[in-house]
Amino acid sequence: MNSDEIARYIEQTDSLSKPWMLIQWRLQKLQERKATMDSDAYLQELSELHQALMNLGEWWVGREDEVF
Repeated sequence: MNSDEIARYIEQTDSLSKPWMLIQWRLQKLQERKATMDSDAYLQELSELHQALMNLGEWWVGREDEVF
């Protein structure tokens, strides 16, 4: 899926309130821009996305049936 398809999926499934979906979309956007970015800038943004994901913690606990 490209970032536009992920964005449409998020909108169609009313998933704007699901931060893990937004992180997936942001990661795809970053991957699409990688070829035009300085390697340090890419690594910085990737690190920021990783930190955002880690900040979610164990968001799936108690919601396994919904998200997996």
